[in-house]
Amino acid sequence: MHFISDQLENYIENHSENEPELLQQLSRETHQKILQPRMLSGHYQGRVLSMISKLVNPQYILEIGTYTGYSALCMAEGLQKDGELHTIDTNEELVDFQRRYFDKSGFGDQIHQHLGNALDIIPRFKTNFDIVFIDADKENYSNYFHLIIDKLNPGGIILSDNVLWSGKVLEPLRKDDISTEAIVAYNKLLKDDDRVETVLLPIRDGLTISRKK
Repeated sequence: MHFISDQLENYIENHSENEPELLQQLSRETHQKILQPRMLSGHYQGRVLSMISKLVNPQYILEIGTYTGYSALCMAEGLQKDGELHTIDTNEELVDFQRRYFDKSGFGDQIHQHLGNALDIIPRFKTNFDIVFIDADKENYSNYFHLIIDKLNPGGIILSDNVLWSGKVLEPLRKDDISTEAIVAYNKLLKDDDRVETVLLPIRDGLTISRKK
């Protein structure tokens, strides 16, 4: 579903910060070689993630769902000099691809990859985070929230992707549509949970910004 016209999308991109050359390369190679390239954050959302990270100036970032590393590199732009970004994914085949681009950037030493189930990995972290970006399997969005909320510093930010789910959040729910059901429940959770204040933005497929009180 397109929420705004292609012409307006182009205007928005053309009047936002330029996409860095390395991320242009990453986007091209993702589209050429990797399945489901629409999972890539892309130019405009990437600049939004970068801007949010620069405003927060985090020491620790957690990303749930790495894909080819585009969003991680965007958020790394706002890291403190001694900061760390930890990113989790289940796809072993993409680890070397991600690392190649991480090492081409100026943030290679600050980005730490974790391979496996995020539900198992998240409880192992001993540090608290300033930004958490959730962009993985939709069925577990609420589970991820419950795992990370106590690991988020006061004033910390949770960014949640795909929360409009191609507009399916407005459609009658099919019994077999587990992902849409999970996203609808997650959006309600963010709205109702007193520990966070939330704004849902119609950026690409929906991006929620939730701030821990």
